[in-house]
Amino acid sequence: MSGPRRRPVPAVAGVIVRDGARGVEPSKGKWSIPGGSVEWGETLVEALKREVREETGLEVQVGEVAGVYDLLIERPTSNIEHRTSNGNPSIRKVTDHASRITYHYVIIDYFAEVIGGELAPGDDASDARWVPIEDLDSYDLTEHLHERLAEMGVTGNR
Repeated sequence: MSGPRRRPVPAVAGVIVRDGARGVEPSKGKWSIPGGSVEWGETLVEALKREVREETGLEVQVGEVAGVYDLLIERPTSNIEHRTSNGNPSIRKVTDHASRITYHYVIIDYFAEVIGGELAPGDDASDARWVPIEDLDSYDLTEHLHERLAEMGVTGNR
């Protein structure tokens, strides 16, 4: 193995239940469920409570695990220029899957129920709202979110 040792980042996300409905909130221009990386010394449940509070203003009671997913974000296949031992430039095409990965998160999704707070977007979100499950198809969801929700038993019209 050459270069720095890379490891997946543990993360959590919450499917929040309200009156039998589940909500989603936006993330970087796309709609997603609230969540984020686990900080050093923080349990998964503590991380989820913190992330939901920071992103939505809501206090939650964390329920059962809804699913566990790998999120691999790759850069497109590209050419990389490097110098040969004699100093001449050389171009090689990078096609190896592992070398194209820029982020690898292992996401543990939990069901959660609101126990306090008022729904409001945090600093890293432009909006937060409750979305009826049947309306999910009208939102630009983050990649694979629809499939993740379906695997959890939370489905829209797709």
